[in-house]
Amino acid sequence: MKITDPRTPVAPSFLSPVASLLNDPRDLTFVWTALQCSSLVAFGVALFFVDVPWQFTAPAYALLLSLAFFDRYTLMLHCTSHRLLFKKRYGLMNHVIPKVIGLFFGQTPGSYFLHHLGMHHREENLEDDLSTTMHYKRDRIDHWLRYFLKFLFFGVAELALYFYRRRQWKFFRNLLVAELGFVALLALLYSWRPIPTLIVFIVPFLVVRAGMMMGNWGQHAFISPDSPENPYVASITCINTRYNRRCFNDGYHVLHHVKPACHWSDHPKEFERSLGEYARHDSLVFDGIDFFQVWLSLMLRRWSYLAAHVVQLEGAPVRTREEVIALLKRRVLPRQGCASRPGSSSVPATDQEREAIGGSSGSLA
Repeated sequence: MKITDPRTPVAPSFLSPVASLLNDPRDLTFVWTALQCSSLVAFGVALFFVDVPWQFTAPAYALLLSLAFFDRYTLMLHCTSHRLLFKKRYGLMNHVIPKVIGLFFGQTPGSYFLHHLGMHHREENLEDDLSTTMHYKRDRIDHWLRYFLKFLFFGVAELALYFYRRRQWKFFRNLLVAELGFVALLALLYSWRPIPTLIVFIVPFLVVRAGMMMGNWGQHAFISPDSPENPYVASITCINTRYNRRCFNDGYHVLHHVKPACHWSDHPKEFERSLGEYARHDSLVFDGIDFFQVWLSLMLRRWSYLAAHVVQLEGAPVRTREEVIALLKRRVLPRQGCASRPGSSSVPATDQEREAIGGSSGSLA
């Protein structure tokens, strides 16, 4: 098995002096990505102050956002939520990506961190995870629509209640401030310039929420009903994809749950080093397709296509194509009454999660 996913972060040489400000010099690539995203921010701001033919500008802005920036911004936000970008003395700069640039990419300020690290990584797609996929049949589009609409309309209220019940007052307060502040900002801007507000803020908000739910569904679509708490069979790995090249090796989702603080550029090496463990747990690895292709294939029930991309790991059970399809179909079945993660009611359950949440909450939450 040859891995072609990136192992060396790339950034232009003129940014080299900035590396001394960062917790990890390898993350200079995020400074470059943030600067690129800022060009779209400038475009979005300009739309509030100039009169343009909206019938042409709106599609052009949407295409630019979706084809060039959406995916890279979202996964940059993911990585910098787990591992603070700037050193403590430059801590204010850590707010720029989630709370300034994020407004233009469908993210309410700081809420991604609160949902992803404050809740999802504590609960691991189990019973208390508000975004768990386990109660749904993951090859049915009507189930996905219920999943998405529940998140869209009730996600914030459920997350606030989650923090309230666990007496996580800082997270509870910051979530309300972020969400209510975002709604107030949109109301103000819409009363002034409705069309730019729709194009620059409201549509991206809806699109990114749908995209995040597609991604999470694909990541946690194939779950062993016998051990849903086991990250090796509660998620999947996607290797050798364009998505990984653009989005900082996000396809290594099993590894991300096993070692949340692992740097993205180390994912291919860590995956190769642990192949025996993946095989021992009968973990699913897909070669050449990403989470969104997995999601679409499930919605279309393209079982042969999915099975064709499953990697036969050395040491894992040897299966025919038909047996692989049977395994995939078994792992998308809903499971009622799934277990809660031990200790999930109040604190993260692993040292990596304690480090990630503790290290980020002081600056970002």
